[in-house]
Amino acid sequence: MQIIPAIDLKDGHCVRLYQGDFEQEQIFSSDPVSIAMRWEKQGAERIHVVDLDGAFQGLPVNSEVIKEIVANVSVPVQLGGGIRNWRLAEGLIKGGIDRVVLGTTAVEEPALVQAMISQCGASSVVVSVVV
Repeated sequence: MQIIPAIDLKDGHCVRLYQGDFEQEQIFSSDPVSIAMRWEKQGAERIHVVDLDGAFQGLPVNSEVIKEIVANVSVPVQLGGGIRNWRLAEGLIKGGIDRVVLGTTAVEEPALVQAMISQCGASSVVVSVVV
């Protein structure tokens, strides 16, 4: 079993939403990079980052913070939130993201998931399903 700690980003901060409600957030840290580094120091083998703003807007928003996280940890980083086309996925992977995580796209456009797998490789694409 692999435990993967998650960092949810909103407006550049680490947050937790109450029942997914964007209006009910709790800020845990204004320094996501230090949180990622702490997870790595505590033994995380991978870090899961969710760009909540990106999920809401349909394209990644917290790109600079995400780049800083990738640059400051040595463990793989997977990213979800607003990844809705294969070119974006490919660019993220070339920029250091180990895996892209698809939710809405997988449900709304399953053929796009197949295209992302073809372009980026099966090990670089994860489908996340919430029931």
